[in-house]
Amino acid sequence: MNFENGHIYHIFNQGNNRQPIFLRNENYHFFFKKIATYIFPFADILAWCLMPNHFHLMVLVNDISGGATLSRTPTQLPDNFNKSIGIMLASYTRAINNQQFQSGSLFRDKTKAECLSKAEGVQPSFFNTSSGTFINLPNHEKEYPQICFNYIHNNPVKAGLVNRCEDWEFSSYREYCGLRNEKLINEIKANELELKIKY
Repeated sequence: MNFENGHIYHIFNQGNNRQPIFLRNENYHFFFKKIATYIFPFADILAWCLMPNHFHLMVLVNDISGGATLSRTPTQLPDNFNKSIGIMLASYTRAINNQQFQSGSLFRDKTKAECLSKAEGVQPSFFNTSSGTFINLPNHEKEYPQICFNYIHNNPVKAGLVNRCEDWEFSSYREYCGLRNEKLINEIKANELELKIKY
C-alpha cells in the first residue's frame, strides 16, 4: 500500500477464503479498539464498517510516519502507516487464533488501499451500483469519496444483514446518527470534506 499525506483512502480486507473474521460479538469490539490504537496516530477515520467476513475503513491520512500524533496512544507503534496496519491485523489474528485454538492466516495476504482523492489513484470499476459503474465524474475529488462513504455505510443492508443502515451496530453510520457514544470518526473532518450520510 502506498499512502500519501493529505489524501483519502478506502482500506479493506476480508477473511482468508472469505472465512468469518468476527466470530463473536466481543470480537467486533476488540477490533474496534485495535483500529483506534493503530489508525489514529496516522489518519482521521471518516467511515468504517465491520462485516462478518471483512472490514472497510475510509481514512484521511495525516502523517504516514505517525510522528506528529504518536502522543495520542500509549502503545509503542511502528514508524509508518503500512506497518501499523500490518501489526493491527497480525495482533487481531493472534487473538482470534488463541480464542479458536487454531493457527494460520485469518486475513487475505494483501490489504487493499485505494486512493479516492486524486484521479490517478481512483479505480472507479470498484464502485458498481444497480445504475451502473460511476466513471468520469466531473469532480472526482468530492464525488468518489461520497460514493465510497455511502458504499461503506450501505454494506450491511446490501448484504441482507439488516434493513436499515442504523440497525447495524458495527458501522460509523450509528456514530453520525448519534446512536453511539464511543466514536472512531472525525466528524469535523467529514463535514469539511462535505461527506454526508443518507437518512
